[in-house]
Amino acid sequence: MASSTTASSQMGLGLGIGLGKAIGLGLLVPDDTTEERGREPEVARAVLRLTGAVQHYEWGRRGDEASLVARLAGDGGGRDGDGRPYAELWMGTHPSAPSSLAASGESLQEWLARRGPAVLLGRDVAARWGGDLPFLFKVLSVAKALSIQAHPDRELARALHALHPATYRDANHKPEMAVAVTEFRVLCGFVGVQELKDVLRTVPEVRELVGKEEAAKLMGAKEHDGGIGVRSYLQSAFTKLMTASKETVSEAVSKLKSRLNIESKVRTLTKKEQLVLSLEMQYPEDVGVLAAFFFNYVKLNPGEALYIGANEPHAYLSGECVECMATSDNVVRAGLTPKYRDVQTLCSMLTYKQNFPEILRGVPVQAHVTRYTPPSEEFEVDRCLLPPGESVTMSPVPGPSIFLVMTGEGKIEADSMLDEGKAKEGNVFFVPSHTEVRILGSGPGCMQLYRAGVNSRFFS
Repeated sequence: MASSTTASSQMGLGLGIGLGKAIGLGLLVPDDTTEERGREPEVARAVLRLTGAVQHYEWGRRGDEASLVARLAGDGGGRDGDGRPYAELWMGTHPSAPSSLAASGESLQEWLARRGPAVLLGRDVAARWGGDLPFLFKVLSVAKALSIQAHPDRELARALHALHPATYRDANHKPEMAVAVTEFRVLCGFVGVQELKDVLRTVPEVRELVGKEEAAKLMGAKEHDGGIGVRSYLQSAFTKLMTASKETVSEAVSKLKSRLNIESKVRTLTKKEQLVLSLEMQYPEDVGVLAAFFFNYVKLNPGEALYIGANEPHAYLSGECVECMATSDNVVRAGLTPKYRDVQTLCSMLTYKQNFPEILRGVPVQAHVTRYTPPSEEFEVDRCLLPPGESVTMSPVPGPSIFLVMTGEGKIEADSMLDEGKAKEGNVFFVPSHTEVRILGSGPGCMQLYRAGVNSRFFS
């Protein structure tokens, strides 16, 4: 969705090209019968209705009343009384949970391969990333903390996939960005030197597991010494904490819980102390309860976003968000999880940077549309809040997009529509490259829509 008039004129596509011809499979097909290098008649502007894939991870919210994922998926959720958590809705081509065409059930990946990636994804995107979408789009409904984790860079991802393909299922890196839909709480990145010293002074349970020698090094560190020494000390101390024996960790967490419960009767606990008590209830005797003291505690308001690069520690805690990332499912875990923990890998891969993460608030690109542009070339996200009776035109771009209607209702218009193009909560659309889309809001409330696409900087 290029915001520049140059990009729009280069694509040469408008909404007034023609009424077009409707041809099955829920496609929206333009009236253009030219062929591209011997292919079947042009279908490159076909807008597809998609069905996303739901992931029922244990940390997800249960029931369609409580879970945005269940509500958007529209598959019964709590109405059917199955009691399952509805954690993530995936929209993309990753083989772990690929999207499919709503009308036929054919996977989006198969459709792209059959129709031609260069046509549907755009030549530059297909040349750079092959026949798959370079991004994976998700909605998360978080009731319980996710694991303390990090995502590998490309080099490490290739190595992990080669060594442990059952655990690390692809060879791609996984930078990601979360845009809060509700208040969204996160642990992300290491706290600064001063806060770290405060932890060692005031949390004896952490100090004991870190050990006197490592604690002394950190306590003597200077805040502005270039960071190299501090990072080395931090890595050593954090590794010692994370690799402590299960018995030692269990005893330390028990002491921490008992001490804070007693102290809460005579003073107000800090937000971090309140957090670790809630984490202990979710994951008793887990080293992640203690590790939380090492990380920045971030609260995102709706519309605020957080970008997490390779090898940065984080853990989503609660709330709901849309998330976009490079097409990968590689996660290195080390705490707050019943899943496989690869502690040594995580401790060795982290950057150990100490700074509070930047909160992204997006940049307006036109009326009603805000864009979040991360450093990664694979993706960007647009947030569209469209009042009833208003419309917005998403200009054609040389790459693919996925649109998700989060709330409200309206109409989607492209060059030609098989049906009336009605769009309501939970509808997902694949928009091929070089395709202009017009969105009209209707109904009593605001229409909230998100678009994921290839980062605009990739085309500049």
